[in-house]
Amino acid sequence: MSPPRSFRPPAPPPATPANAPLKGRGTTWAIAHRFERDAREAFDDGWGAVDAAAGETPQSLPTQVVEEHAGRILAENDSPDIGFEVSLNPYRGCEHGCIYCYARPSHAYLGWSPGLDFETRLVAKVNAAERLRAALGARGYQPRPIAVGTVTDAYQPVERRLGITRAVLEVLHETRHPFSLITKSALVERDLDLIVPMAAAGRACIDITLTTLDPALARRLEPRAASPERRLRTIRTLAEAGVPVGVSVSPLIPFVNEPELERVLQASREAGAVRAFAIVLRLPSELSPLFRHWLEQHVPDRAARVMARVQEMRGGRDNDPRFGSRMRGEGVWAELLRQRLHKACDRLGLQRRHEALDVAAFRPPEGAQRRLF
Repeated sequence: MSPPRSFRPPAPPPATPANAPLKGRGTTWAIAHRFERDAREAFDDGWGAVDAAAGETPQSLPTQVVEEHAGRILAENDSPDIGFEVSLNPYRGCEHGCIYCYARPSHAYLGWSPGLDFETRLVAKVNAAERLRAALGARGYQPRPIAVGTVTDAYQPVERRLGITRAVLEVLHETRHPFSLITKSALVERDLDLIVPMAAAGRACIDITLTTLDPALARRLEPRAASPERRLRTIRTLAEAGVPVGVSVSPLIPFVNEPELERVLQASREAGAVRAFAIVLRLPSELSPLFRHWLEQHVPDRAARVMARVQEMRGGRDNDPRFGSRMRGEGVWAELLRQRLHKACDRLGLQRRHEALDVAAFRPPEGAQRRLF
């Protein structure tokens, strides 16, 4: 589908009990996506339905999982802003419900809302390991490190039941194929039996996203992710097991989690992190009105100030998609954040990128050699 020529963000829902923040969800707004042809609004037909809905208290919202048999599982990347060439995502959508997630607009391609649907309607690529095995055994395949979970978290809660990410790591372990992985879930500890030997051979590294040390703020920003304390414990567990582990303090949101940058880096270093990076807040497409709505719900006293600073770093807009600036921002404030990050990393002895992973030991999946010759 092609996006409309001019996407106008819809107005946020009215402040009613039905649209109040809901425990365990980042948003209750099923925002219309940019490909929708029809606009909808509440209409009072005389039966009192609108008034009744306005007085309702939101109930718990269950998670739905749709199984998908993917045709391809590896995605190529040629963006100069991103430090990997190949990625693999076992899921679409993410139950963690992080309100700031730049992947939310991708749900529009499924015809679903980047708001509520993104965190309640998930797609599980149940044949991910099978498709990966086929890709690694293809004629002429040249190994490059695979970044796992770059769009949605590979260890979100549903992984505990489905085990798709574990099956993927089993293939990578079997073939000695290098990989990196980023998560904010403690569930990554389950797979240490696969990760540790790969890390010891220079073929694996893990990054943990830690946006804040404040558990109350974390519950509002990323309602179903592990607590900050639990993530620090995961960093320590990985480090003690010999896994090179980094921390991502992303996204940096002005006046929300940005004041904690140095404290988060300090705590991560004490837990055993060896590298760190940070990306300033990005608000593509439908994410902008969703995030603005969240600000009005949770920090109304700072909402205008936060967005003014975001726009200052984004050339006067909510989002700047240009290569070279989309991850870093521009202007005085963006430069100040970079200096703070670099100075803190230098003081703490944190690297700003991970070591190159070894691709030389790769061996095609069992049976693939016969197809090569």
